[in-house]
Amino acid sequence: MSKSIVTFGEIMGRLAAPDHLRLRQTRELEVTYAGAEASVAVSICNFGGSARYVTALPKHAIADATVDAVRAMGIDTQFILRTDKGRLGLYFLETGANQRPSNVIYDRADSAIAITPADHYEWDEIFMGAQWLHLTGITPALSENAANATLVSAKIAKAAGLQVSIDLNFRGKLWNWDKTKKARELANASMRTILPFVDLVIANEEDCHDVLGIQAGATDVHSGSLDTSRYPDVARQVVRQFPNISKIAITLRESLSATHNNWGAMLYDAAADRAAFAPLDEQGNYRPYEIKNIVDRVGGGDAFAGGLIFALTTSELSEPQTAVNYAVAASCLKHSIKGDFNYVTRSEVESLMGGSASGRVVR
Repeated sequence: MSKSIVTFGEIMGRLAAPDHLRLRQTRELEVTYAGAEASVAVSICNFGGSARYVTALPKHAIADATVDAVRAMGIDTQFILRTDKGRLGLYFLETGANQRPSNVIYDRADSAIAITPADHYEWDEIFMGAQWLHLTGITPALSENAANATLVSAKIAKAAGLQVSIDLNFRGKLWNWDKTKKARELANASMRTILPFVDLVIANEEDCHDVLGIQAGATDVHSGSLDTSRYPDVARQVVRQFPNISKIAITLRESLSATHNNWGAMLYDAAADRAAFAPLDEQGNYRPYEIKNIVDRVGGGDAFAGGLIFALTTSELSEPQTAVNYAVAASCLKHSIKGDFNYVTRSEVESLMGGSASGRVVR
């Protein structure tokens, strides 16, 4: 059995307005369970890997249902901490269409993971039999306790010989637990304490700027067009500041509308000083997937992270170009699936990697 990928972070109830209704229009909400780190674990298990998910949840029936939703995907949930205090965090989603963007409302204050100190988790046991720890910038945005737990987990994992990855995932609505700092300032200060223990950084077009102050030249992510030639230099700037980082992945989303995006990514290998882009056309040039009818883009970045980690820990997929091809194809398919979790199999990902993109019925 392969060694586990451990993910640590908050899982919430997701309450979504049905179809494309606005939240103020509807009196019905679709309830599922979601969180970036849990979504990564789901992808890894769906692809045939082994994942262990760690979080803190209150002791009640709705939290039981949350654990059930994760366990049903084949994820090891034995180290989920159940607490006497704190609550289940929530987020409310209305799905955008055309020129109206999607909108998220958070209700996460005083959640169980936000109030749980780092030393309440059994880190040494959590990392036994594991090869990798995945974190995000979302959990440390919740509270000082959650930020410290994220830092402690990275330190202990690194000391235990695990690879550590983090998705910068800047959420400006969440970084408010230190009232003396603005959101970007607090994110910058907190994430800079964690990054010295990280091997792989994952980000989108804006995260490096929002969190680290590094920008891809004059690229405007809202224009629907990206200058991809600038992103290898962004990666090099990150590595100059944190030479322990061996790889940097940047997802490349061109938002033409809420339901029409172009999608691709870059994986930079610091040792080789080489950037691999995906997908590529027959001539080997970068040509993003064109996704014209997005069903649900929430969780697309997590699907990329899950695909990339699975590929990098699977020998026949671990070469950088193959790994980023796999991750981009996995996350492209996620845009067709409702909910945060990516219910896609390895064979489906490899089929898209091989050029099967027509969407014809499989009989």
